[in-house]
Amino acid sequence: MLRTVNRVLLGLVGLALVVLGGSVLAIGLGARPPSWWVHDGRHDVLLSDADRTRWREDGWWWPTVIAVLAVLVLLSLWWLTAQLRRRRLAEVLVETGDGQGALLRGRALEDVLESEAAALDGVGRARVLLTGRRRTAPEARVRLVLEAEAVPAEALHRLSTETLARARDSAGLARLPATVQLRTAKHRPGRVN
Repeated sequence: MLRTVNRVLLGLVGLALVVLGGSVLAIGLGARPPSWWVHDGRHDVLLSDADRTRWREDGWWWPTVIAVLAVLVLLSLWWLTAQLRRRRLAEVLVETGDGQGALLRGRALEDVLESEAAALDGVGRARVLLTGRRRTAPEARVRLVLEAEAVPAEALHRLSTETLARARDSAGLARLPATVQLRTAKHRPGRVN
């Protein structure tokens, strides 16, 4: 979702900047602007003194300006924190028995889970994402794309009893909760002769 919001926001801001900047450049180079455009010619300013001071005496002007700026600041802070927040678990703390523990890269555990899940009967593709905190039990988000002949209950049972259990035991985790999303692979319909 965040990736989509980023792309839409960047696209809208980029489009606005290209349209406004391109129009100012075109008028500056001598193009004739339409009658409804903001400025009229090469030596015209975008905002005149009268336009800039038009609503200063009205009682609603400054509260509106402050409210709009506050909303922009809050949206900017939300966007910034969403960018800095990590979705993926970078490391998993593995209990080694000596009191120290070892760090296992989250990406390595994800790759192993993906390859083992993809090797299950009827599974075409697998994607695994580890979330949570490294000191507590991580959580796995698993997406399986099942082949047409796959039995979903069997694939889910083998994933939980074999793949996830083996990863949990080998990493020394007390538990490894998982959310599994199953999809079927798109395939062409069979022809009947």
